[in-house]
Amino acid sequence: MTLFTEKGRLALVTVWNEREKTGQNPGWGSCSLGVFICLACSGIHRNIPAISKVKSLSLSHWEDHEVQFMAGNGNELMRRKYEAAVPVYYYKPNHKDGQTLREQWIRAKYERKEFSEPGKSFIYEEGTKDGMLMKKGRDNVQFLSRRFVLSEREGTLKYFTKFDAKEPKAVIKVDTINATFQPEKIGNPNGLQITYLKDYSTRNIFIYHDNGKEIVDWFNTIRAVQLHYLKVAFPGASDAELVPKLTRNFLKEGYMEKTGPRHTEGFKKRWFTLDQRRLMYFKDPLDAFAKGEVFLGNRDHGYSASPGLPAGTHCNGAWQHGITIETPDRGFLFTCESENEQKDWLKHFNEVISAVMSPQEYTSKKPNV
Repeated sequence: MTLFTEKGRLALVTVWNEREKTGQNPGWGSCSLGVFICLACSGIHRNIPAISKVKSLSLSHWEDHEVQFMAGNGNELMRRKYEAAVPVYYYKPNHKDGQTLREQWIRAKYERKEFSEPGKSFIYEEGTKDGMLMKKGRDNVQFLSRRFVLSEREGTLKYFTKFDAKEPKAVIKVDTINATFQPEKIGNPNGLQITYLKDYSTRNIFIYHDNGKEIVDWFNTIRAVQLHYLKVAFPGASDAELVPKLTRNFLKEGYMEKTGPRHTEGFKKRWFTLDQRRLMYFKDPLDAFAKGEVFLGNRDHGYSASPGLPAGTHCNGAWQHGITIETPDRGFLFTCESENEQKDWLKHFNEVISAVMSPQEYTSKKPNV
């Protein structure tokens, strides 16, 4: 079967040129929006049939007028139309992000047309957000409904054990917050991990909402409040300098085995999170507090990461692929389940250790424990 008529072939050249510009060589297109999309996003577009009609570029039959429409539009032109006024704090998901973030980004652009009109107000900039979220208990796996209140004026995120409670259970300063989607870890597609500092220690809380739009609204409102706070704290800084200081994904997470400071203790399985220069380890992925942290400075200051364990190390754990991290304070020994995991952890460690440290990173350094 011929998928394109002769009339459409000339226009198809333009289509393919536009397709190559996207960089990811997507195999699908929305012939009603005039954009090329990847396989994962094609499924989301199909769930919004009122605005998006999806076809395969290699398997579907395309009418001449559909090819002409694609050729006359394309990703760059539609991006200028539908992303004309995206706030600088709004998180634009990429192909590595989960379903909830990508779906709400697509719906915000094409269904709600939130960013098509410059000058319009956004719900993320109202200065406060108040609502109920499901929160995991600190010492158990049960999720319970809790009231959360985010205040731009106070620069805080508070949560209450009851809706009408007068005193908050916790008051979190927005400048210490990191928020990252963790659907697999939390076991919910809308799961969000909030990490913050409490008494100079890292604390985690895990939340979700049954409605994907609601949890993404919380996420982007947190980012909007953080940007406001940073602009007040650093009045001379540009948006380009401040936006990277908002919420961020962890560089890597996963299990390794770890021994103690004398290197004679048994290796124990721990969950590790690499957040910029902080390598935190937990007994369980959903623990509220880290059991310890390793600060990874620059290699010029005595930090290094290498494969293997020191000669004579008694490795009594189940895993044999070792990693040695040296710091000015002490050495740390880890083992990984596979060689691929060992190489991936080492790649991230060495990228961090090779990077130049910022003044803020010097001041945030804590002793390794």
